Amino acid sequence: MLFPNTLFQAPRLRTRRNSMTKPNPILFHSLAARHATLAIDLDIVREIGFDGLEVSAAKMQAFLDAGFSTEDLRKIVDGIYLPGMGFLIDVERQGKAKDALMREAASMFELAAASGVKAVQVITGPLSLQALDDASAAAMPGLYRGVVGLPLKTQIELTAANLASIADLASAHGLLIYLEALSWTPLNTIAKQVRMIEAANRDNIRLVIDFWHCYTSGDNPEQIARLDKNLLYGVHICDSLAFAGGVPDESVLRNVPTGGGVLNLKEWVDAVKATGYDGWWSCELFCRRQHQENSYDVARGLKALMQDLVGA
Repeated sequence: MLFPNTLFQAPRLRTRRNSMTKPNPILFHSLAARHATLAIDLDIVREIGFDGLEVSAAKMQAFLDAGFSTEDLRKIVDGIYLPGMGFLIDVERQGKAKDALMREAASMFELAAASGVKAVQVITGPLSLQALDDASAAAMPGLYRGVVGLPLKTQIELTAANLASIADLASAHGLLIYLEALSWTPLNTIAKQVRMIEAANRDNIRLVIDFWHCYTSGDNPEQIARLDKNLLYGVHICDSLAFAGGVPDESVLRNVPTGGGVLNLKEWVDAVKATGYDGWWSCELFCRRQHQENSYDVARGLKALMQDLVGA
């Protein structure tokens, strides 16, 4: 096992009215309709028959910023299974930036708790590919670099300490957090993410499996199959164009319809299921052409593909 069963026990989370008990629920992901509103995302879920929604915090906040109340938010999402919400960025921030991180986390957790979301996604940084290049960073002294260039042990210690603080804050709201390390960031592999979660030592931290980030980090289905299912919280079924190595450019490599890239999606899905995992599966999408197509038609295709792959 890549993760010890003994470290994780099910956290005591408050019961949600929109809880989902069926195995392998198939979710719509807000990024599959990138330019749509929260209301459209929810309508797609209901119209197409998804089991739930991995919801965008930005879309939820935009709903509130337009003048709607939190009570309006609760009403519009009523009856929809919302196991996850994305996302809190740059979780390794230090100094004054860490203060800002914790404020952002608090705001996001309040939003999640108000709407019935069960968990919040947290991701590693930096987002900019230029931050990985010393020359580019030197030319832009204000560019955020996170833990780039630090020893691996220090990178893990600093990020794990932040994860612990974020997890404690989430726990106060009855929430999980689920980690996704971006594949161009320092702590990108499954093994490094497991080490971070172990070091954080909180029972409400989980790991989301994203096929594209795994592939471009050098991980493979065999490594996923060895994970402890209790560590996993969510799977992003997604695809990629061929990656020859180096720094992966998400805007290029993910610009492909799911099922139209180089990944053997069935192999990756079967690897997750080999762990015994039967949680939710989501259709994160970065294909720019499909973002401009009819989102309902795109959603129908994604749902059919995921049901065929997962057997739900």
